[in-house]
Amino acid sequence: MHAFAHFFTGAFLCNALPHLAAGLQGKRFPTPFARPRGVGHSSAVLNVLRGFFNLLTGLALLTAWPVQPGVTLEFGITVLGALALGLYLARHFAKNAVPA
Repeated sequence: MHAFAHFFTGAFLCNALPHLAAGLQGKRFPTPFARPRGVGHSSAVLNVLRGFFNLLTGLALLTAWPVQPGVTLEFGITVLGALALGLYLARHFAKNAVPA
């Protein structure tokens, strides 16, 4: 159970960043609530709410299963959760990105 908690701590904290960044800039960004799901864009307000949900969930997991930064298995699993979700989202959004 602890490994899952650490993995999802990293994933939720990582996923809070793009939603908060977009929402706080007043920009639309995909959320699971958009149509089509994960591709369509949601409002800036919904992104701020989604970002805060992810942030609070990640912090709640971190409070329940604390992780000390350093060379430990728990910290490695937390970083792996953030990296795994970050890489998945980078590939997902690259497919739908408008060329510059």
